[in-house]
Amino acid sequence: MSQTRKKTSSEGETKPQTSTVNKFLRGSNAESRKEDNDLKTSDSQPSDWIQKTATSETAKPLSSEMEWRSSMEKNEHFLQKLGKKAVNKCLDLNNCGLTTADMKEMVALLPFLPDLEELDISWNGFVGGTLLSITQQMHLVSKLKILRLGSCRLTTDDVQALGEAFEMIPELEELNLSWNSKVGGNLPLILQKFQKGSKIQMIELVDCSLTSEDGTFLGQLLPMLQSLEVLDLSINRDIVGSLNSIAQGLKSTSNLKVLKLHSCGLSQKSVKILAQVIPLLSNLQELDLSANKKMGSSSENLLSRLRFLPALKSLVINNCALESETFTALAEASVHLSALEVFNLSWNKCVGGNLKLLLETLKLSMSLQVLRLSSCSLVTEDVALLASVIQTGHLAKLQKLDLSYNDSICDAGWTMFCQNVRFLKELIELDISLRPSNFRDCGQWFRHLLYAVTKLPQITEIGMKRWILPASQEEELECFDQDKKRSIHFDHGGFQ
Repeated sequence: MSQTRKKTSSEGETKPQTSTVNKFLRGSNAESRKEDNDLKTSDSQPSDWIQKTATSETAKPLSSEMEWRSSMEKNEHFLQKLGKKAVNKCLDLNNCGLTTADMKEMVALLPFLPDLEELDISWNGFVGGTLLSITQQMHLVSKLKILRLGSCRLTTDDVQALGEAFEMIPELEELNLSWNSKVGGNLPLILQKFQKGSKIQMIELVDCSLTSEDGTFLGQLLPMLQSLEVLDLSINRDIVGSLNSIAQGLKSTSNLKVLKLHSCGLSQKSVKILAQVIPLLSNLQELDLSANKKMGSSSENLLSRLRFLPALKSLVINNCALESETFTALAEASVHLSALEVFNLSWNKCVGGNLKLLLETLKLSMSLQVLRLSSCSLVTEDVALLASVIQTGHLAKLQKLDLSYNDSICDAGWTMFCQNVRFLKELIELDISLRPSNFRDCGQWFRHLLYAVTKLPQITEIGMKRWILPASQEEELECFDQDKKRSIHFDHGGFQ
């Protein structure tokens, strides 16, 4: 789960915890931001948009002027805690430590948000057990398009109430229920209202303890979701038994752009099933098969069929225990992925000594921005090959390069690399850190790296953990830091 949370953000990070509800309502588009500027209010008066929406047809009528004023005051106080940046398109309370009292105030606010399109209350543990109070108000926010409830400790009653509420929000396009274990075993209750013609475009169910029965139901549901573009089932190892049903459903999702099956326990049998589906997903742009170690020796057919995905921009296949034959199949198929922007092969030891198999791919990848080869057992010949590719003007769009944990590369190899890395003019991050158990003195290549940095206008981060700088090189780095106006973080050294 830590890998998924770190990446997904894919490739974002979790927001820091705050002590109170100090978030804000924000617009979901440029028009909303314009409204934000127009609708700022003074501390003594309720905001104009609340007054307007309180009298709309969709707002619940109040029995008296006194009740109306009382509710307005409470809602205004709630908005003040939110920072008073109020527009009626998006309510973002992600990871802000909502209390039970805060939840009650938020529910009271919903009648005044008939145009709400996005509701995000993820990473708030007190949501669990209180969702019924929210779902009972869903008819008041029928225009909702995005609902995020990740890591809310939802109960069985919560997920059942949520399933019954979906028919009240027919415009829903994005649903995130990740990191809620009670979703597992109850998926049919949650998604039962999704019917043919549903507008849902994104379903994220990361680490939800999905069962084989859940997977079977999902496979039957997928043909009805013709608008589906993103499906994330990562860290649900028990669905592998129902992958045949899921694969059959995927055959009907021709608009699918993102498929994530990170750490799903893919077996040899399930890999063969996926291989049959891959050619039909011609619009796929992101594919994540990482951390499925059992596919390493049996995925030649699957990887060779990646050539039928001309729109693929991101291929994440790290930590899959690839073997020589499977890596060869991948290398041959990757030549046809001209749109590739992200290529992650980290933690596949077979890459070491065989990077030459990717030579044509590296030369033809005009759009490649992220290349990760961490812990691939790379040798000096591999990094020399990479330096040669860079020197000849290829990989010009590369922004992030990860060569960390490849401790077998000698100083001569690092010298060749550092002499040529200056040609990566768009490079932002470079990581050549050593393994946690290994410490080495920097060679003369470090001076070449310092010189290269002066030629890289975008570079901000250089990872060099556990490389030991001699005193003379420490002085050079200090002088470099003082002379240069740009802020570049050298993360080097460590404790022996």
